[in-house]
Amino acid sequence: MSAMRLSGKTALITGAAGGIGAEIARRFREEGASVFVADVNRVEGEKTAASMGAVFIPLDITSEESWKAALSAVLERTGRLDVLVNNAGINIRKNIEEMPVESFDAMFAVNVRGPFLGIKHSLPIMRAAGGGVILNMSSICGLVGHKYTNETYTATKGALTLLTKSVAVRYAKDNIRCNSVHPARWKPPSCRPCSGTPSAGQSDSAKCPSEGSPAPPTSRTPWSTSPATKPRSSTAPRFL
Repeated sequence: MSAMRLSGKTALITGAAGGIGAEIARRFREEGASVFVADVNRVEGEKTAASMGAVFIPLDITSEESWKAALSAVLERTGRLDVLVNNAGINIRKNIEEMPVESFDAMFAVNVRGPFLGIKHSLPIMRAAGGGVILNMSSICGLVGHKYTNETYTATKGALTLLTKSVAVRYAKDNIRCNSVHPARWKPPSCRPCSGTPSAGQSDSAKCPSEGSPAPPTSRTPWSTSPATKPRSSTAPRFL
């Protein structure tokens, strides 16, 4: 497949101030896309966008008005939206017996309501342009139950997985593809204190599920996850 697969495409990526989102944005830029780094963290978001020649857009994904404003800004600047990456997400690490209902609501607001709103307001734009791609960052825990992951997080990612499937079958007729990505364990900076020493992190990896193996030998990083999003965003694969 030729280089610059995303040349001429416009992508909006949520939660892109750091972590997986920032690396997806960076890879998209390397492939020629015009990228909008969307995040609630303005300081880090602006730094990330500036580092790769992208554009920062402030976005609270739980707010419908914020989504409308962000997408309007994208259209005003580029006139199109080809790819939406719903990457932003949170995990409040408490099991079901300890989870406050306010935390439960917060996780569903970010992990499910956010992508729902993004999809809702991106679909008309993509349909009018003749098609587009929606990528939802789910999790391996959106496919299987996992005793080391809290039930609320698993429920949000399961909901996102089925939202993805439902949108995919309904809007395929409009040349809009909707896919989900399902990483196993990775190492965001915010979680490094939880892992402790490298040996402790390796021990934790054995508790995390991965497709085809109950115990992945290594943890994922944002750099090993972001390439998986590129083929799903190009125009080459028609069935993905």
